[in-house]
Amino acid sequence: MKEDFQVNDGIRAREVRVIDVDGAQLGIMNIRDARRIAEEKNLDLVNVAPTAKPPVCRIMDYGKFKYEQSKKEKEARKNQRVTLLKEVRMTPNIEDHDFQVKLKSVIKFLQDGDKVKVSVRFRGREITHASLGQQLLLKLADGAAEYGAVERPPRLEGRHMIMILTPKASS
Repeated sequence: MKEDFQVNDGIRAREVRVIDVDGAQLGIMNIRDARRIAEEKNLDLVNVAPTAKPPVCRIMDYGKFKYEQSKKEKEARKNQRVTLLKEVRMTPNIEDHDFQVKLKSVIKFLQDGDKVKVSVRFRGREITHASLGQQLLLKLADGAAEYGAVERPPRLEGRHMIMILTPKASS
């Protein structure tokens, strides 16, 4: 949200409602009088509500105001979390130990706050036993149930059966 405010000579209205540094309303006055009051206090006249009738201007230190705004925006960006979609691939005839390794990686991804796309790839005639892949995905979902929930249940797409897990909200 990038906002550029009208400041001092950039304000084009004839009359403005003026708010003092401490938040007190000085009333509606001519733009020249408002600028003079701001200059006497060695501060800037900033148009904070240009769409109001008449526009609302505040007497403040504009440089300090912009600095604080940029600090707030930086803090907000720092607290944002980008959710990634990680993928784990398996085959329907996976061995038990390999399945446990895949389950551990799914749990780790969910704990890190990432969504996980689990896919089972069917090769050749394996596609005739699609129910095995579905059972495998449901078994994985049960194993990771403590850390995540099924966002999209197992569904066959071409030669892949895909399920998406989403992390549970941390409390």
